[in-house]
Amino acid sequence: MSNTLFIGKVYHCFDELPSTNDWAAEFIALGQKGAAKTRPPEGTVVRAANQTAGKGQLGSRWQSKPGENLLLSIILYPTWLDAMAQFYLSMAAALALRDLAVEAIGRRMSLQPDESAPLSDVSSTVKIKWPNDLYLGDKKAAGILIQNVISGANLQSSIVGIGLNVNQTEFPADLPNATSLALNTGTNFNPDELAERLFECLEKRYLQLKSGQKAAIKDEYETHLWRRGISSQYIRHSDHTVFEGVIQGVNAQGNLLIQTAEGIATFEVKEVSAIV
Repeated sequence: MSNTLFIGKVYHCFDELPSTNDWAAEFIALGQKGAAKTRPPEGTVVRAANQTAGKGQLGSRWQSKPGENLLLSIILYPTWLDAMAQFYLSMAAALALRDLAVEAIGRRMSLQPDESAPLSDVSSTVKIKWPNDLYLGDKKAAGILIQNVISGANLQSSIVGIGLNVNQTEFPADLPNATSLALNTGTNFNPDELAERLFECLEKRYLQLKSGQKAAIKDEYETHLWRRGISSQYIRHSDHTVFEGVIQGVNAQGNLLIQTAEGIATFEVKEVSAIV
């Protein structure tokens, strides 16, 4: 049992689901319709060893080898968060996932006899690729999909879906940029232990946000943004033009800010991609 106040205290585990996010959404809907006695408690976790229809950002598919990775969704009720500030929840979740990765990789590397990989390098190589992918170096190790329900001016419920590549070492040809914790350390991890620690990291960041520390979360998120401050090439999806730019950070709505030769350009999700 994780050392948390509420995340992971109710835990539904399955061998296989089409999507943990979909199952969580249906679970919430049953409570709202009165089919269940009460709505799922905040912090309820839905986890599957395999997903047959895992989801990524904006309809993309999350692919994972059965039984080798961490695939789960957490139900939250951030009714205290303004809908206009919902990206802060995304930033908090991304930071929690990064917290987990830095700790897990750091501990594992400290056990390695090879001194060619100093621990001081671990934190600097674990980055958040906008909007909320976890990158190890220049490769993707995890993704987050958050589904929010809005009521009035505030959020009503949120489902935080997380897919973390743990022990998978081979990926499909159409995922040339994927990696895992195992590939980065040369050793396997216990997914159950990682899940428990993830609940602790997420709860800590969630409570940080709930206490009103938005500025601190945004500052830390921007500090760890992949390629921030580094001149890189990007492609604008609207016209497929390539341009040079430097990531400056994000605005309160979660749009990416890139310094270009013409000035600061603002991009929404899927409007721009870095050329790796």
